Amino acid sequence: MNTQSKILSREQLRQRVGEWRHGGERITLANGNFDLLHVGHVRYLRGAKALGGKLVVAINSDASVRALKGEGRPIAPEDERAEIVAALADVDAVVIFPELDVRAIIREIRPDIQAKGTDYTADSVPERDVVAEYGGRVAIVGDPKNHSTSEIIRAHLAPRKS
Repeated sequence: MNTQSKILSREQLRQRVGEWRHGGERITLANGNFDLLHVGHVRYLRGAKALGGKLVVAINSDASVRALKGEGRPIAPEDERAEIVAALADVDAVVIFPELDVRAIIREIRPDIQAKGTDYTADSVPERDVVAEYGGRVAIVGDPKNHSTSEIIRAHLAPRKS
């Protein structure tokens, strides 16, 4: 499957998830900004894929990243972030979403597992209530949260000591 065919609209995603389910696949959902892809993102997505089944990655739109992170973000536009994430072998589908969290997508596709990074605990995942409504589960995956796009930007914009 080529990269572009993995980037789906919400309607295309609902249809693809239905096809996968009909074929007996489980669905795992991961989400984030994925601005300046780094090793922490790769490890998070690898951990999500290791949970089994098809991995759907929901990427915040440019407007939602700005609302969450402030002016000057994202660094990369949403279509480029989606293409980069879709190019990863572990990723089966990518969708861009305008909301500030993934509750709406969770309600639409009802993933078997919602994978969140290690900056969360099972109790602190904001959308855990929606996942619990239909009997899905939340899983914490990836390496310790010691990689951050915000920190990378700060480190590279900080004045260099001579």
